[in-house]
Amino acid sequence: MDIRPTTDQDLDVFVSTLHTAFGLHPDTPNDDGGGVWWSAFEMDRGLLALTADGRPVGTAAAYSFELTLPGGTIAPAAGVTAVGVLPSHRRRGVLTAMMRHQLTELRARGEFLSVLLAAEAPIYGRFGYGPATYTGRLTVARHQGALAPLRAHGRADAPATDPATDPAAGSTSGSVEVMRRTECGAILEEVYDRYRRAQPGALSRPHRWWTRGAGQPPIAPAPRYVAVHRDTDGVPDGYASYVLSEGTLTVDETIAADDAVCTALIEFLLGHDLVTQVAFKHFPPGHPLRWQLADFRAAQVSNDSDWLWVRLLDIPQALTARGWFTDGELVLDVDDPFLGEHHRYLLTVRDGKADCVPTDRDPDLSLNVNDLGSIYLGGTAPSTLVRAGHIRAHRPDAATRADILFHAERHPHCLHWF
Repeated sequence: MDIRPTTDQDLDVFVSTLHTAFGLHPDTPNDDGGGVWWSAFEMDRGLLALTADGRPVGTAAAYSFELTLPGGTIAPAAGVTAVGVLPSHRRRGVLTAMMRHQLTELRARGEFLSVLLAAEAPIYGRFGYGPATYTGRLTVARHQGALAPLRAHGRADAPATDPATDPAAGSTSGSVEVMRRTECGAILEEVYDRYRRAQPGALSRPHRWWTRGAGQPPIAPAPRYVAVHRDTDGVPDGYASYVLSEGTLTVDETIAADDAVCTALIEFLLGHDLVTQVAFKHFPPGHPLRWQLADFRAAQVSNDSDWLWVRLLDIPQALTARGWFTDGELVLDVDDPFLGEHHRYLLTVRDGKADCVPTDRDPDLSLNVNDLGSIYLGGTAPSTLVRAGHIRAHRPDAATRADILFHAERHPHCLHWF
């Protein structure tokens, strides 16, 4: 078997092989090759696995993304995608060979983080990836969708908080305008880019994605309405992309500069006519909406699932790249079975910055690289993985210290599909 990089001339065979691997039939792109989910492929980052006689049997690719880390650091990240093996050639080591080849190439490019969305959860842990962000679907019955009156200091009769001076109170200023998706592409791109730079776990959406109509709505050209929120100066600072079908208003994503803008968009969506329920896709953990509803049980959570998986390719570089919020130190004994590596590091955090160096000190925690990927963005507590038997704590206080140290300023969340 041979694994080789792809070029633009390989696009058709790459797409055909990939769709065959998943038992799918590709849609027809528009005249310039856009309008389909693979239109933003970077063919200089693809791989084809070929049999001895040159037949393609496997594919893998990567996008050039930026990932927002805790503390607001923006780091380059390879977005692994389009991984597939023909049904006739599974369980022959093709996938393992492609994954090893790809990780070697990513390191050679100087990349220290790799991310992916896992079609099947059991597959990618063995290649060093760990689930790091989570998402769910929140469905609200419209007739129960009223928001509770604002309360201050625990008193329902307290004076109403002024939204103009308290952004957490919910916004009555600004405006919401309904636009068609075809009318507001530039607005969506600009608002999303501002949002993702402040949200840990968020990925960039390169301009090529928007111009090519790649991915899923609202990037893709599928018909959508978009509720665009503008501040008092008329500047767009949030949007919600949605479609209404058979009484269900399904929201692709809600992007907002702050909680007040998000509340204003949610109020608009819950007040839409001809709707029996509003379903928010990709709802982040820890969102306050259920607590904002007058009826807490009006919102039902479903499709609670992992989303972004993270793999550290250079552990010292990755750990020193993110921001930290508590001083402390940990000795991490990290095993990387897939690449046959084992290292021990002293992680020292002072004033929001980390230093990570090799050490021969006794470890506080022993863990695999995929577990390190899971806790890296702050979305998974190290103590959870200790209790699950994934991480071994060598000192009674090690898990608690790790929880405090790896904690992020907010739940990491990723909306981008790739």
